[in-house]
Amino acid sequence: MSGSNVWSRSREKLRRFPELFAQCSAEAAAYGKCVAATTTSKQELKKDLCAKEFEALKTCFMNAAKKKVK
Repeated sequence: MSGSNVWSRSREKLRRFPELFAQCSAEAAAYGKCVAATTTSKQELKKDLCAKEFEALKTCFMNAAKKKVK
């Protein structure tokens, strides 16, 4: 595996991130609200408190990434 190929794929994924994020804004907002609500007054975020919201965001990103960009 070529090192430059790895970096090229990484740069491509990062380049597409704003577009993917825009397609998943509702899921991102829901996840952000959950994290904010569970970390009020200096509480630490505990594992799986926002798992449902995270899974919805992850699924949205994956589905958006599968779509062809023209």
